[in-house]
Amino acid sequence: MSTLQQVLVLYLKSSALDSAVIGWARYDGTGQQPGEPGDSSEPPYETGLAALQDGWRLIQASPIEAHVPGSEFTTSYLKFEFFFEKLVEL
Repeated sequence: MSTLQQVLVLYLKSSALDSAVIGWARYDGTGQQPGEPGDSSEPPYETGLAALQDGWRLIQASPIEAHVPGSEFTTSYLKFEFFFEKLVEL
């Protein structure tokens, strides 16, 4: 038996885990759920909290950084990025 990792990256609307998911990517180290990031039009969870409630473990959240005044309308990266993992026994 081996332990393999699944990774879920959720981009949330704000820094709060109960805010809405606006982007996501899933990586399955078990090979059981083939797919590519962005291959679904619906997020796997409505919020980061819903992922926690489904057994995903939060392993990293992006730091909250102050932005330069006047940059509110600049298109850039999604800043509220959360990494989750599940360990699966096979």
